[in-house]
Amino acid sequence: MAYHSTSYPRGTSRHRSGKKKVQQPPRKDTGTHLTASADPLLKNLFSRIGTPEPAPFTADPFQVAALEAVKKSDCLVTAPTGSGKTWIAEQAIRDIFMKGGKAWYASPLKALSNSKWIEFGEVFGRDKVGILTGDTKENSDADIIVGTTEILRNQLYDAMHRGENLDVDLVILDEAHYLGDEERGVVWEEIMIYLPQRIHLLLLSATIGNGDEIAHWLGTLRKKVCTVIAEETRPVPLHPLYLHPSGRIMPFLKGRGLFSKVLAHSSEMKTERRVRERMPPFEEIIGVLRTFDLLPALFFLKSRENCNAAVGLCKNVSRPSEDDHFADDLEDMLRRHPFLRRHKHLRRLRHSRVAAHHGGQLPAWKLMVESMMKKGYLDAVFATTTVAAGVNFPARTVVLFNSDQFNGHEFSPLTATAFHQMTGRAGRRGLDKIGFMLLVPGNFMDLRHVRKLFFQKPDDIRSRICSDFSMALNLLLSHTPDEIRDIFELSLADYQDRKKQKRIRRSLKKEFNRHLDFLQSEDFVNRQGRLTDDGLWTSQLRLDQPLLIAECLRREAFPVDDEALLSAIVAMFVYDRNQEIALNKKQIPKKLKRAIRRVIETVEPLMARMNDAGFDVHPLPLWPSVAIYHWARGAEWSRIIESLKVAEGDFAMLVSRTADNLQQILSLRETHPDIARCALRGKQLILREPVVFEGE
Repeated sequence: MAYHSTSYPRGTSRHRSGKKKVQQPPRKDTGTHLTASADPLLKNLFSRIGTPEPAPFTADPFQVAALEAVKKSDCLVTAPTGSGKTWIAEQAIRDIFMKGGKAWYASPLKALSNSKWIEFGEVFGRDKVGILTGDTKENSDADIIVGTTEILRNQLYDAMHRGENLDVDLVILDEAHYLGDEERGVVWEEIMIYLPQRIHLLLLSATIGNGDEIAHWLGTLRKKVCTVIAEETRPVPLHPLYLHPSGRIMPFLKGRGLFSKVLAHSSEMKTERRVRERMPPFEEIIGVLRTFDLLPALFFLKSRENCNAAVGLCKNVSRPSEDDHFADDLEDMLRRHPFLRRHKHLRRLRHSRVAAHHGGQLPAWKLMVESMMKKGYLDAVFATTTVAAGVNFPARTVVLFNSDQFNGHEFSPLTATAFHQMTGRAGRRGLDKIGFMLLVPGNFMDLRHVRKLFFQKPDDIRSRICSDFSMALNLLLSHTPDEIRDIFELSLADYQDRKKQKRIRRSLKKEFNRHLDFLQSEDFVNRQGRLTDDGLWTSQLRLDQPLLIAECLRREAFPVDDEALLSAIVAMFVYDRNQEIALNKKQIPKKLKRAIRRVIETVEPLMARMNDAGFDVHPLPLWPSVAIYHWARGAEWSRIIESLKVAEGDFAMLVSRTADNLQQILSLRETHPDIARCALRGKQLILREPVVFEGE
């Protein structure tokens, strides 16, 4: 008997060559029957399971040290998930607040920013806390601002342009390991480079391997000490377990002899052909975990489809009768978010106490699942690895089925950073004495790799600094080209590659010059390196495709009297997922066809010139335009989802990002008043339930 979670991106399968092919869905009938049992070696360990005795809160030494450090200078805190980094942030804000100062809390995720906005509002008062996330702007002059890193970076651009000092005394960058993120790390690095020296900087992360190096770079860059506070002890100890397909739980790292047996068993399983054809028996695994009081559990699966399928397989899961407030709290959330009453997983959540959480779900649904899990109402959540970063989603046990993950391009072994982010959710401070990681064997579980990761520290962060058109335009607002070239000498890349420093500097400056030359050739920058009139207003378009949007504005290719049409056209420029959706020509209204044709004819020559200059140019997809057009004109959400076969979470993200881009066009109210007014109307049209909801 064997089973495995066949978990791939939509409709694809893995092969040794790494290539993908269309695959039939895995069979749901597992044909397995687990009998719950535990190795005798676990008897003493399992006897320690339980809730610790209530005790008054006492700050840990590392928390006190971090708080004292940030009062004097910059501070980088690295500590395991759940160890109390948020307490440090809250107390640091309180200290600034009580002195009449201002604080800026930045996170990489809108959802996390929304959560902290509500949390800080309860602590400091709603009137004292504002939020800025692109599509949400409230109380923007408050003493405490919560928002995304991109908004903070943009405020620094504006402050440099006006020759002003950012009106804030403390900046907190949560999830600071995003500095090494391939796509967004440049934003974090820009903030650190541009942030005025007088503003103290507090960095928080669970997974930075080279904290000392980052701190040394910051000290050199900002001419002030950056204290590193590193806490390695988990607040709740983690114990790794292995699930034998019979249902027997075994220790994973209990001596070489036992580990060898586990390896041998796993190898035998991989030789069984049927292992690739079956979904794990999630119901029975939950039953085994319940037997030994190992719930709630967070199951990490590879794909959205597997998460949804797992929920569907939990038909007979039932929790022993408990006198809790689950039904009342669930009904309260459904009253606030009535759209969720139609959610296909609501019945499973209500009756089986399980749920799926991934990017394909609606924001309101994910918020509800998080709330239900935090309150202890759910026994299992099936999630993709995206839940590992940023969301406060603890469980007693984390269940892993694979030792690799899809990075957006290919399958690769789990990194130490990803592994620690995932297992950091095991064990709830104040609720658990100990936490567990349960490994379930299968074709794509390399136990030796997992064992290595268990003892390996998080990966080192590498610089992601690079040039793009938005950065170049915004720096040219306040700097000469020579001054911008000097800025790259302050980068983390320059600091980390000292042995190759000259080559790194030449490479960074060459890349900036390439962008500068193109901006000059397109008359956004003059020969003296100053922004032209067009360059000045284009610099305010802080989005993914500023030049293409600007070209449409220059040539008046955008509709100015039809907000639904404008929203639809803008949607073509914001969608960056590799998802193809076939369209029936009848799905595209003639009015929209004409508008699309006009825009494409306008930008195609510019796109060709960009391509000739060596810049990546991607075709503009049509389906986002069709989807947003119908949504803006009042079509039902479910009808659009069913018609285009798009995930609700993906469509919600498209609406949100389209609104962000319309907000950027709205900022051009002085130079383009008509289109700005139309953009405002369009944004108001598309930002409605279920994309926005109470609490955002």
